[in-house]
Amino acid sequence: MSLEKTFVILKPDAMRKHVLGKVIERLENAGLKPVAMKMALLHDAILEEHYSHLKDKPFFPGLAKFMKDTPVVMGVWEGENAVAKVRELCGPTDSKKAAKGTIRGDFGKDVQENIIHASDSIETTNAEIKRFFKDSELFEWR
Repeated sequence: MSLEKTFVILKPDAMRKHVLGKVIERLENAGLKPVAMKMALLHDAILEEHYSHLKDKPFFPGLAKFMKDTPVVMGVWEGENAVAKVRELCGPTDSKKAAKGTIRGDFGKDVQENIIHASDSIETTNAEIKRFFKDSELFEWR
C-alpha cells in the first residue's frame, strides 16, 4: 500500500441535493484526509481544459452548462491507495449502474448527474491538482 493523493469535484447535483457532508463523511470514514478544499464557480476555459477529451463531443455543451449551474466543491484527499479507494467509493460513472452503498448508487441520477468526479490515475490526479490548486493551497498535516 502506498500513501497518495487524489482529486475530487463534488458536482452541482451534490450541491442541489445537499449531500456534501454525506459524501465528505464517506471519504473520511474510508481513512482519507483532506489536504485541500475549496468552493468555486467553474468557467468555460477551465471546463474545456478539464474535459479536453470530451470537448468535441455533441453532449459537451450540456455538460459545461451543468458544471456551471452552481458552485462546486473541489478537494484533494490523501490516504493509502487514495485513487483506487475513491474510485471504489464512487462506483461506476453511470449512476444507474452503480451499486447501492456507493456514492453514485446512493445519490446519483445518471451519467452526468453522478455527484462526484474522481481522478482515475496518479497522472490525472497530478494534472488536476495543478489545474485547480496552487501549491500554497495544499496542506501537509498529521
